Amino acid sequence: MAQFIDYKTTGFFNQLVVDYIVGDASLKSFYNYPVSVEGVKAAIEGRKKINTDRKLLVAQLEKQYGSLTTSKKVTANIQLLLKENTFTVCTAHQPNIFTGHLYFVYKILHAVKLAESLKASLPKYDFVPVYYMGSEDADLDELGQVSINGEKYKWETKQTGAVGRMKVDKALLQLITQIDGQLAVQPFGKEIIDLVKSCYKEGITIEQATFQLVNALFAEYGLVILLPDNATLKKAFIPVVEKELKEGFSYKAVTETVAAFPSQYKIQAGGRELNLFYLKDDIRERIIQEGTRFKVQGTSLGFSDKEIVDELNKHPEHFSANVILRPVFQELILPNIAFIGGGSEVAYWLELKKVFEAVNIPLPILIVRNSFLFINNEMKELTQKLGFEATDLFKTTTVLSNELVKRESELQLNLKKEKEQLKELYEQFKTIAGKIDITLSQHTSALQAKTLEKIESLEKKMLREEKKKFEAQQRQLLKLKQRLFPNDSLQERVDNLLPYYAKWGKGFIKTIYDNSLSLEQQFAILTEE
Repeated sequence: MAQFIDYKTTGFFNQLVVDYIVGDASLKSFYNYPVSVEGVKAAIEGRKKINTDRKLLVAQLEKQYGSLTTSKKVTANIQLLLKENTFTVCTAHQPNIFTGHLYFVYKILHAVKLAESLKASLPKYDFVPVYYMGSEDADLDELGQVSINGEKYKWETKQTGAVGRMKVDKALLQLITQIDGQLAVQPFGKEIIDLVKSCYKEGITIEQATFQLVNALFAEYGLVILLPDNATLKKAFIPVVEKELKEGFSYKAVTETVAAFPSQYKIQAGGRELNLFYLKDDIRERIIQEGTRFKVQGTSLGFSDKEIVDELNKHPEHFSANVILRPVFQELILPNIAFIGGGSEVAYWLELKKVFEAVNIPLPILIVRNSFLFINNEMKELTQKLGFEATDLFKTTTVLSNELVKRESELQLNLKKEKEQLKELYEQFKTIAGKIDITLSQHTSALQAKTLEKIESLEKKMLREEKKKFEAQQRQLLKLKQRLFPNDSLQERVDNLLPYYAKWGKGFIKTIYDNSLSLEQQFAILTEE
């Protein structure tokens, strides 16, 4: 059963995201199109003005899929990209081991559902869901660990550089064996572990392992996976990289935007003077400019103006965009009209409009990805036993505990009526005292405030003492909150797909797909039936 609520109601999304979703006027100058069918139509018209090298894109997709078995739907979608009336709906993510957090699944299925929804609304066009793999990310601390049933598993490897270029080693295989021991007892545990083992073979890159796993999980939905760490694709990006090296244009554009950004919002990504990395072998380090020379931070590598342009033209694969320019590369090589991202992703994309304008590439529609809270039967029964609704669970443990005790206790724990009577009595005191001396009226008000403060303290003590009678229920409430909101965070930001697949198989993915929204941008609570 699915129930949808506003993102604001959850309390887990920052004000910028909440305001963006409702179309707050203060943010409208930072994006091009509203999240609506009319916005999609406008995005399509804007995209038509930009030439996309569709033959190049399709040729590279065919090459990367050449040795992989995929679905007819994926193959058909790749061919559709050759047509001028086909556009992509894209989401992007790094190659976290074993898919990382649950929201990775939610992002992908949102792209699939949106593409299908747009085809139904605008039948003269075709829409292809694309997962753009950010395999050049070097943050192994983030990408190299997963949480399985509350237990963290971390890949301990000495490899450095871009995680996508790292190779599956014995340490990672040992990690899979450890996870196997925990999941094997579940109905679909062997199925998902066998799949993981077939993808993560010793010597294969993390990029390729992730590619195979994601294809196996989502090919039936027609998802096209793009691996942009590709010399041929990056060749098309050379003019943008050269402009960045010569002008540092992206930093200037972001700086202007940040200066104009509403002060109530936190800046997500300020950028650097050059938003590029040098990527070669096990190196992924910032390119910095010192005088007339370009240096690769932390290494002895250096280039003159001419040398770095020569290097760019000979080896475009050695240049990697950071968080500021990566979206530009994505939008350059894809005929994209919509980008689906998490709250923080959408927040930093809102800082990039001038960056896109500087290279004449349209900023796509920005859509906050679908989010889910999954409540299984055990948690559903416990919620009902404690007398709460699913929507109540977003409140803090303290608030829920207080509500439970006040509801279940047979004693009076609220002194609201008595406090109102006390206020009336003090009003009488003030009238009497004020007739004698006006300063006595002020003194009486101070006495009233102190008395009410002590009464409220008494209320808290009464509640605290009564809580001791409900320790069993409070332990159950704590268990419920820890299971559904691990580390006081959303389930989707901590849990991994594997235990959910181990219990429900592909049915779990199908359930998420069935309940995924397209343009609505609402939070879903899924309760097992």
